[in-house]
Amino acid sequence: MKIVVIEDETAATHNLLAIIREVCPHSDIIATIESVADAVKWFSANPHPDLVFMDIHLADGDAFRIFEQVQISSPIIFTTAYDNYALEAFRVNSIDYLLKPIKPEDVRRAIDKLARLTKTDLEAYTGRISKMASQHNAGGFLIHVRDKIIPIKPSEIAFFYTSQERVSITTFDGRTLPYDKALDSVMSMLSESDFFRANRQFIISRAAVDDISVWFGSRLTVTLKMKAPERIVISKARVPEFKRWLTMAY
Repeated sequence: MKIVVIEDETAATHNLLAIIREVCPHSDIIATIESVADAVKWFSANPHPDLVFMDIHLADGDAFRIFEQVQISSPIIFTTAYDNYALEAFRVNSIDYLLKPIKPEDVRRAIDKLARLTKTDLEAYTGRISKMASQHNAGGFLIHVRDKIIPIKPSEIAFFYTSQERVSITTFDGRTLPYDKALDSVMSMLSESDFFRANRQFIISRAAVDDISVWFGSRLTVTLKMKAPERIVISKARVPEFKRWLTMAY
């Protein structure tokens, strides 16, 4: 069995490799990969293995970013340090997911499960992983905060804000959370009927808009139901587009 391990923590990599060699002494670990970028390069240039162990949270982003850029035909066993209810999606859609610190019996269970699956089963799993990734990219966010992964739905978000190249999400319940993508990338993941790129600093939710005022130079200022870190100004050139967007639901 040819295996690829995608893991950015050196100690965790060494532990997993040792366990794989113990549980599957005849396996061939053909690559160890540390980042989303390196994973995309490797899977774009090499035959895909019989099995992939993939850490959900890598240094340069979450595992979904790999599936944005390359289609992986291999069965996936996800690994993670986070025991969070949102990870039920990984259990349903992948062969298995393993909580760190990973133990030999965990890997043995997952590989035994893989051995029992038919070709049809494997095709169904890989298809569901691709679908789960596309749904995540189009309709939801996983926010990494210290030792947790927090799932956020677009309907929970009042606005996105960027300052000094750092992006944050503010939710209707008052949370402000860091996010690791630029606003241009974020906007491509959102419904244009529900969110509007107000200016370089803000993407705002229609549901968050409280009122609009005419400001200097035929510009508009937008007041949200949530307190914003600075004044939200719509430029004169974008006022017609903003008004069309705002009236779409009425």
